[in-house]
Amino acid sequence: MDWRDEGILLSMRPHGESSAIIEVMTAGHGRHMGVVRGGASRRMAAVLQPGTGLVLEWRARLDDHIGSFTVEPLQSRAHLLGDRLALAGLLAVCTLLHEALPERAPHPALWQRTRVLMDRLGQEGWTADYVRWELCLLEEIGFGLDLAACAVTGATEGLAYVSPKSGRAVTESGAGEWADRLLPLPEGLAGSGPLSPEAVVAGLRLTGFFLDRELRPVLHDRPLPEARSRLVDLLTRLA
Repeated sequence: MDWRDEGILLSMRPHGESSAIIEVMTAGHGRHMGVVRGGASRRMAAVLQPGTGLVLEWRARLDDHIGSFTVEPLQSRAHLLGDRLALAGLLAVCTLLHEALPERAPHPALWQRTRVLMDRLGQEGWTADYVRWELCLLEEIGFGLDLAACAVTGATEGLAYVSPKSGRAVTESGAGEWADRLLPLPEGLAGSGPLSPEAVVAGLRLTGFFLDRELRPVLHDRPLPEARSRLVDLLTRLA
């Protein structure tokens, strides 16, 4: 069994004296693991860093074996090491993909969003892209939010809340006396434009609520990964 694909490194851990086991998010094969011979060497240290873009060739005798990777560096993201906030965003993405996705299940839409986000990290407005990436992640794990129209009135303007049960948007008038039981929807989140720092933080509270709920069984009742919490804390201070 073998295949060749493009991927983004999520994590690496030593294996034996000189090898490493890496986990990658790939374009056509989803989240995948494999052994890299010589992966623990100093020469490979700069390559096998979280967020690095790789060309991967995977081989195994049987499809259900862990197999081995041959890797070629495609895109380094070492420049993010000097940007504390962007680095926190990168690590949050890698950790959430590890926790949320089943192994070896392709997610082409999420792959595209992840690759674009990785390229945007550190650039102006990337934090809005990150919040919308979490919306995409929710969609991929089976609980996409419906922010197109009010669940009560059908209106497409003036959306102010999200139902914690259905994940559907609600206007101020549609919420009525139930407003205090709904989650605030930050202005602009449903679009594609820039978001204020306050809207970014509010958006992360919203996505965090649903990610926490949907991933609780996967995380065995543990909270969301610390890497995401660090990103939220940094953004909250900035806001």
